[in-house]
Amino acid sequence: MTTLPSFEHILFIDPLEKLVFKKDSSLQLALALKKANRKVGLLFEKDFYFSNKDEPIFKIYDFTGEFVDGGSYLASFDLGEATDLRLHEDAIIHMRIDPPFDTRYLRYLWMLRSLKEKWQIKVINDPAGIAVHNEKMVSYELDEAAPTFVGSSDSGFKKFFDKIKNDGDYEGLILKPLDLFQGIGVEKVSKDLSFEEVALLFEKKKSEYHGPVVAQPFLTEVYEGELRSLYFDGKELGTILKTPPKGEFLANIAQGAKYHAVKLENEVAKRCEEMSKEFSKRGVPWIAYDILGGKIQEANLTCPGLLVEVSQAVGKNLGFDLVELIEEYCQKSTGKF
Repeated sequence: MTTLPSFEHILFIDPLEKLVFKKDSSLQLALALKKANRKVGLLFEKDFYFSNKDEPIFKIYDFTGEFVDGGSYLASFDLGEATDLRLHEDAIIHMRIDPPFDTRYLRYLWMLRSLKEKWQIKVINDPAGIAVHNEKMVSYELDEAAPTFVGSSDSGFKKFFDKIKNDGDYEGLILKPLDLFQGIGVEKVSKDLSFEEVALLFEKKKSEYHGPVVAQPFLTEVYEGELRSLYFDGKELGTILKTPPKGEFLANIAQGAKYHAVKLENEVAKRCEEMSKEFSKRGVPWIAYDILGGKIQEANLTCPGLLVEVSQAVGKNLGFDLVELIEEYCQKSTGKF
């Protein structure tokens, strides 16, 4: 058994076979930490537990890897041997389990919170902060947010539908679940459908995803692209514009969207910075914003992604920037975990 030195970084991640290692944000961070001569290891679900009477001793895996030509994409990543390690107060667990935010995910947040409270282990992003703040809802609360309905109420949905249709410039609706990711369950509803036809789609979506549905007016700006902006503790790391394939409306890189680096406009950048600083106070310093039409659509808190793609676009491996930023944040954030 080994006692960890200060700022031992432990990345709590999904099994490697679930990850696309060449462009996985968590593995990029892990490899950057190792290249920066930090103590770092991987913790998998099968080895994670909480015990209130036993010290936190986990099987932590070593690894080796290389970046492609000194860039941000991974050329190789190989798992090494596991060692039993006892975590102390200067260990940092990085919560990097991918969504969806389901019961499994919530259980791990509960366990991480108890681990943090009982044994004073730092966790980024903070499990309580993740649990309380839904990635979509936190953006809908903003005054400048696009008109949005969230719920299962038929009468409430009709009132929302009538209002946005009568406000003019109606180009249809977007219906989507509240708690999924990567565009899963997102449906565009034609502007030519009657309310009765739209209501049937709303009922189907409620049934399919077992509860509240998100409805928003379809924004044609999506054809021009959606922004992904990475922030840590109030600082913009980099921003890309993702443009969907011709004829599509989902700007998902995994589904063929193109991307390039851009600079945020002043008002949006100011809002992102303010929001990021506020969430940092709640133990949630790492945020990936999705921005459309100048409005924040989502603030990804669970497992912020596209670090590889943003790094590639800006021409700099941002994993190395995060090494310094994370440790600076931990040094100044006493009592905030």
